[in-house]
Order: sequence, then C-alpha cells, then structure tokens
Amino acid sequence: MVNPDFWTNLATMDTGLLEKVFRTAVVYFAIAILLRVVGKRNLAQVNTFDLVVILLLSNVVQNAIIGPDNSLLGGLIGAAVLIGINNLVVRLTARNERLARWLDGTPTEFVHDGVYDPDAMAELSLRKADVDAALRHQGVTSIQDVQLATLDPNGAITISLEPSAQPATKADIDAIMARLDAMSR
Repeated sequence: MVNPDFWTNLATMDTGLLEKVFRTAVVYFAIAILLRVVGKRNLAQVNTFDLVVILLLSNVVQNAIIGPDNSLLGGLIGAAVLIGINNLVVRLTARNERLARWLDGTPTEFVHDGVYDPDAMAELSLRKADVDAALRHQGVTSIQDVQLATLDPNGAITISLEPSAQPATKADIDAIMARLDAMSR
C-alpha cells in the first residue's frame, strides 16, 4: 500500500527554487576554484586517494546544494542547475580565449632539451618516476630524446621529441624510396 502523501512528498521542496539555484551555483564555482587552485596534475592523474576525495567531496557538498530538502524534485532541480551551469561555462570558455586561459590555466613546461625542470615539477607535484612512466607510455625511451614536455591545463602530458628522435613518417619513407629508385636507374 502506497502512503497517501507519496506523490506530494516527492514534489514538495523544503527550500525555495531561487535558494536551490543559488546554492548550486555557489557550490559549483567554489569547487571549480578549489580544483583550479589544487592544480592540473590532479585532473588527469587520479590515484586511489584522489578518488576517495572526489567521492567524499560529492557527499560533503550535497547538503550545501539541496539544503534540508530530500525531495525528488529538489534533487532533480539541483542536478539540472549543475548541468546547466557547466554547459554555460563550457560554451563561454569555447568562445573566449582569455576566459578559458583564466579558468583552465596554461601549459607548464617541465622538460626542456632533455633536462628536467625540478622547480616546475615541484610546482606541479610531479615525481620524476611519474614523468618517466608517462614518457614511456608515449614511446619515449630516453629523456634526452625530449625537446619539450608540458603539462596541459586538462592534466595531459604533451611531448615534443628532438628531430633526430622522431619516428619516420610515410613521407620520409617515400622520399627514401624515391632516392633508391633514382639511384638504381
């Protein structure tokens, strides 16, 4: 038997719509700022402890978003506001490079001409072992082969190899084949 107040309880919010929208927006921007301050490294390289923090963070801010409201409608409104704000931020940063740089940050160089930059690595909270693993993952066998390595705002590591260490392209092979053909004639 269904409680007679079942449908009413699902739709009755304990806080007003404007308060719910305001709470959600404030929490969204506060977390975005906190994650921006923490740095790029934590965005792409999530270890077990980072995952625990993310899971607990969502639980910690739940009441800040929906307040004392446990209604289905209140939760759906909070979710819709979060998705809407995120969509708006993504669209604004896609259209405004300056805003994107301010919100996302800029790439940080941590290897230059085959040499680690210990200050940059410390600032990014990168360990040499993590960098070496990322380089190996991208097919780099020696740090001396790296012309430039940066940590991008999204947490990805981008590597540019020294010209002598770059793999041969189809165009390189075609050029060699053309020279061999010319020599054999």
